[in-house]
Amino acid sequence: MRNMLVQNVSLSTNLKRLRKESGLSQEALTAKINLLGSLLERSAYARIELGQRNIKVTDLVALQQVYNVDFAEFFKGIKPHE
Repeated sequence: MRNMLVQNVSLSTNLKRLRKESGLSQEALTAKINLLGSLLERSAYARIELGQRNIKVTDLVALQQVYNVDFAEFFKGIKPHE
């Protein structure tokens, strides 16, 4: 089984917000996480930000290391479903 997180709009929005706040382009961001062992390409990351692709847990961990934020930042504003 692959370790993937199912996307929702808020997660995509938070990923884009964090990237923009860090001043990184999608290309620069994926280059940084590639150095941490991720195989994620820029085009695949773009689809994650658009909510068209799920994100691997390992890629989320790499993003956390690049941004140096608490994991809660990725899930800010996400409400549980009833």
